[in-house]
Amino acid sequence: YYHFAYLLPAWRGKGIRRVMLRKNEQRLREIAAGHSVDDLRFFRAWALDTEKDWKSLLIDEEYQPERYFFEMVRPNLEKLPDIPLPDGLEIRPVQPEQVRTIWKAAEEAFRDHWGACEWKDEWLREWQEDPTYNPGLWQVAWDGDQVAGMVLNFIDDKENREYNRLRGYTENISVRRPWRKLGLARALIAQSFSVLKNQGMTEAALGVDTHNPSGALRLYEGMGFKVVKREAAYRKVLD
Repeated sequence: YYHFAYLLPAWRGKGIRRVMLRKNEQRLREIAAGHSVDDLRFFRAWALDTEKDWKSLLIDEEYQPERYFFEMVRPNLEKLPDIPLPDGLEIRPVQPEQVRTIWKAAEEAFRDHWGACEWKDEWLREWQEDPTYNPGLWQVAWDGDQVAGMVLNFIDDKENREYNRLRGYTENISVRRPWRKLGLARALIAQSFSVLKNQGMTEAALGVDTHNPSGALRLYEGMGFKVVKREAAYRKVLD
């Protein structure tokens, strides 16, 4: 697919946004013309529920909503649940030589999810250079030498300063197939709350695909997360 960054809504006036949208489509068609693929090709754009003019423009331009996502926040880190790991599993401090193994385990676990693709090595390198990268916060469950599941927590200090809050993220929540339906994700999330609280955080956040095949939305609601933002992915077939 060919993706738009959604800085377009920042432009005032529907007219200029329509011009910019069509200009971007034209440029993406030129790029697509050089790609030899047999699969269906399409444009994709994103819009928050609050971006009403942008959503209206996308619909006018024959985009259709295809997927919905929530940003969720657990507004406090008090009265935390005590949920033990399934028998035979343990959480260990992450060693530098284990990072790639954990990365590949996450890639495998997310193959069942919408938009799954092969993860590129450069993505790992870019992630490791990001200021939020901190394996010391990760909660990774091991079954012997096998990664069973994980929550790759992080704290965005710059964002927290900007919004005057103390928020940590419980993201990349994943469990590999042999260890699903055991309560592992709940246990790892509960442990992640404690990790973030010990870092001085007062709330936790994550993003979720509302059509996640593993029932993640119900899990997160049960762990105290509340919906604070709604976003949709829109699609139009590239002609």
